[in-house]
Amino acid sequence: MATKDQVFHFKPYNVGRWMVWGLYALALVVAPLVWTSSLAQTLLTQMGIAIIACLAYNILLGQGGMLSFGHAVYSGFGAFLAIHTLNFVSSGAWHLPVSLVPLVGGVAGLVFAALLGYVSTKKAGTPFAMITLGLGELIWSMSLMLPEFFGGEGGVSGNRVVGAAVWGVSFGPQIQIYYLIALYCFVCTALMFALTGTPLGRMLNAVRDNPERVEFIGYDTQWVRYMAFMISGFFAGIAGGLTALNFEIVTAEVVGAARSGAYLLFTFLGGATFFFGPIIGAVLMVVALVLLSELTKAWLLYLGLVFVFMVMFAPGGFASLIMMNLRVAAFGKLRRLLAAYLALGGTALTCLVGAAAMVEMIYHRQLNEALGPELRFLGATLDSSHLDAWFGAAWVLTVGLVMFEVTRRQFKHEWDETQAEIEKEIKRRETL
Repeated sequence: MATKDQVFHFKPYNVGRWMVWGLYALALVVAPLVWTSSLAQTLLTQMGIAIIACLAYNILLGQGGMLSFGHAVYSGFGAFLAIHTLNFVSSGAWHLPVSLVPLVGGVAGLVFAALLGYVSTKKAGTPFAMITLGLGELIWSMSLMLPEFFGGEGGVSGNRVVGAAVWGVSFGPQIQIYYLIALYCFVCTALMFALTGTPLGRMLNAVRDNPERVEFIGYDTQWVRYMAFMISGFFAGIAGGLTALNFEIVTAEVVGAARSGAYLLFTFLGGATFFFGPIIGAVLMVVALVLLSELTKAWLLYLGLVFVFMVMFAPGGFASLIMMNLRVAAFGKLRRLLAAYLALGGTALTCLVGAAAMVEMIYHRQLNEALGPELRFLGATLDSSHLDAWFGAAWVLTVGLVMFEVTRRQFKHEWDETQAEIEKEIKRRETL
């Protein structure tokens, strides 16, 4: 029987959060059953790895405000330690289930983050970024000087199919390695989300927003950054270990500046200020690096332009655009913007077609001149040696730009009216 001094508190379940996590788990389970081709399963596998890596990087960038230019070092060391562990297991020297090899990569990432992070986190802001850049270049140069560990230009290869299959699982088929990566992806995502609600996660946000006040109340900002750096290195190492299992080969490219730059670029594009933003960025990263790079040789140009436009007009990334429109939808005003969105999207697509046609013709003349002047673009044949193709592309681009500016102004007017109505409605509700 409860005494009069005892007080019971009943906290309701957060149904929305359970639904989101349930849908996330369902998507990971169902995705390879919907897209069954080998290419689709390969893409899904890489997306699972990229989600862990981008979320790990966002612990620094989004939650801690630490701009790192060398975070591929920790995922790379995790990949190398994992592939060496896999080879030891294959030779019979070690006895370890293949499913636990990514944890070795996580421990490797944690250890190297503890060693290098102590130096990196002594400074914040621009000095921190420059230190991580220098350490990243240092490790990459070492990868060519220590072929015994890094494998030289050929890298280190392994075989993930070790021993007899357990319950029919040998991790040989791609679908089996996908579900292993999906399990790690879900668990790591949940753990990193849980970190945001811990005292360390809250203090990390405080260090990002106002480090002077954090020091004033008695916390060591360098220690908070250092702890976050090690946690980020651990999850990055797990992503590296999963990469080693997936590709069964690890080269020096995994510790290079290009990989670190990809983490930064796509985490920002997804939306570093939102937890789910890096998940969007990870999906975009795989689509860009695998699919877009196969479709056109100018994919880096397109990627750079997208990044510039996002920095200029949507610095919160795609996640911020989603949240802004969810806010509009929550007040029942999204329907009135649909026509403006369609007009804006149609005119933007017209601009893109015209600009892309000119870019593809330029690249074709510079790189594929031996194949003749003709090229295929969106199902049509363009002759880059004739002025009519260039004039047509320029005309489409010009008309698209004019129409886009007109629709943009109209959209801005409707958007501002909608936001004013929402603010008015919020104030009305607050007075009730």
